[in-house]
Amino acid sequence: MITLNLDDIKNKVLSEKQELFEQRKQALPEFIQKQTRLVLHNCEIIDAGSIEDYIARDGYHALRQALTTMSDQDVIDLLKDSKLRGRGGAGFPTGMKWQFTKDARGNKKYVVCNADEGDPGAFMDRYISENDPHAVLEAMIIAGYAIGADEGYIYIRAEYPKAYQALMLGIEQAKGFGFLGENIMGTGFNFDIHIRLGAGAFVCGEETALIESLEGNRGIPRNKPPFPAQVGLFKMPTLINNVETFANIPRIILNGADWFKQYGTEKSPGTKVFSLVGNIENTGLIEVPMGTSFREIVYELGGGVPDGKELKAVQTGGPSGGLIPASLIDIGIDYDTLIQYGAMMGSGGLIVVDEDTCVVDLVKFYLDFIIDESCGKCTPCRIGSKRLYEMLEKVSDGTATEEDLIEIRYLGQTIKDTSACGLGQSAPNPVLSTLTHFTDEYFEHVLDKKCRAHVCKGIVEYRIIEDKCIGCTKCARSCPVNAITGSLRHFHYINQEMCIKCGTCLDVCPVSAVVKD
Repeated sequence: MITLNLDDIKNKVLSEKQELFEQRKQALPEFIQKQTRLVLHNCEIIDAGSIEDYIARDGYHALRQALTTMSDQDVIDLLKDSKLRGRGGAGFPTGMKWQFTKDARGNKKYVVCNADEGDPGAFMDRYISENDPHAVLEAMIIAGYAIGADEGYIYIRAEYPKAYQALMLGIEQAKGFGFLGENIMGTGFNFDIHIRLGAGAFVCGEETALIESLEGNRGIPRNKPPFPAQVGLFKMPTLINNVETFANIPRIILNGADWFKQYGTEKSPGTKVFSLVGNIENTGLIEVPMGTSFREIVYELGGGVPDGKELKAVQTGGPSGGLIPASLIDIGIDYDTLIQYGAMMGSGGLIVVDEDTCVVDLVKFYLDFIIDESCGKCTPCRIGSKRLYEMLEKVSDGTATEEDLIEIRYLGQTIKDTSACGLGQSAPNPVLSTLTHFTDEYFEHVLDKKCRAHVCKGIVEYRIIEDKCIGCTKCARSCPVNAITGSLRHFHYINQEMCIKCGTCLDVCPVSAVVKD
């Protein structure tokens, strides 16, 4: 069993692979090389299945330092000083959470890693788990030492088989090297980690619903207080952090709080990993210092919006987040600033939308997701989100009134104020943020019966321009409901009462005579 000879392993691997590591680093796309990679510094550089590679990049050195030179309180005080905030969404101070769990009374304590990442378009935790699993495991062991736990669980969704396999292999390797199990590094500290697969319920990303699922129950949130730090898994004090939060810990232990705080902002130090998707040239994961502007992310790292389209907004925080309009593109991204503008950090999904996106249609998509994923425990989320969706349907159908817009805002705020857990409380965020930032677009739908993006079928009209129509009959022959009339080489006409707004005529017209209004 290998325990304290980390330096020997590091030197041996570096003598063999240092050049390979450098080659891999240089081979990374420019899109990645421009980033500030603290959490992702090993990804694409080391072999994720090699614990020796991880050790060569200072892996498990933080664990050795914590166990041999620091007390449990020293570890927690260092995290407090670093001001690291939880990367799972709420941004709660990590050191404080560790302190609460350490101070809680209980015969046994647990460390839980939330790897249930379920936001549409988000894959930060999955990528870290797949490419640097030992960073997560090392941090969990350090957490166990700091709070007085001897057992940990990783809760990961079953849709992440590669990440699951990487973590399972990592656990096996860590045990073989003496980093997991009994008498770790000869210090007398015992800790073990288990993995549990989730069925993919979005609500299980909420920490108390995750605990219920871990216990074998239906994944529905518990009332808080008490918080998991006092009464968590199996009614014992439980520390829960997500993958990205844990992945920050080893480097903070090794390099210190001041090193970490040189990145980011005063209230939100460090970096944040985002999944950049949507109408953007460079899609993928990015890691940038907190406070980086949307402009820098979209245009310098993301390469801008494709096809010469105009940027309309950036959705942050997944289906429970908010839309930041292009007019606010120069604000810096951190926890407090996003909340100020009606959005939230969430786990780190950034969805870029261009001018062809209708905000009403986009908000309906997110609400539809929330309706499907609601656990159904509380009425505001279960019924309120459904009613909110129905009211937005009226907006997109052109049947809503100005009074409906007032009701939409009132209902959204009521759901936010009265839902039982974070999922319901944040569900109306996309609606409320777009009502604030895109008020004119809502009124266009309601008063002018127009959708500027030509997306809402209820108020979109297809028509044929007489001067352009050559009478080829392609549109008439392709129409599935025979709503187009006209003879060969003569102007064709669309019967609006029969038209189902499928867009086939627009697609098949060879001379662009069909337009959407």
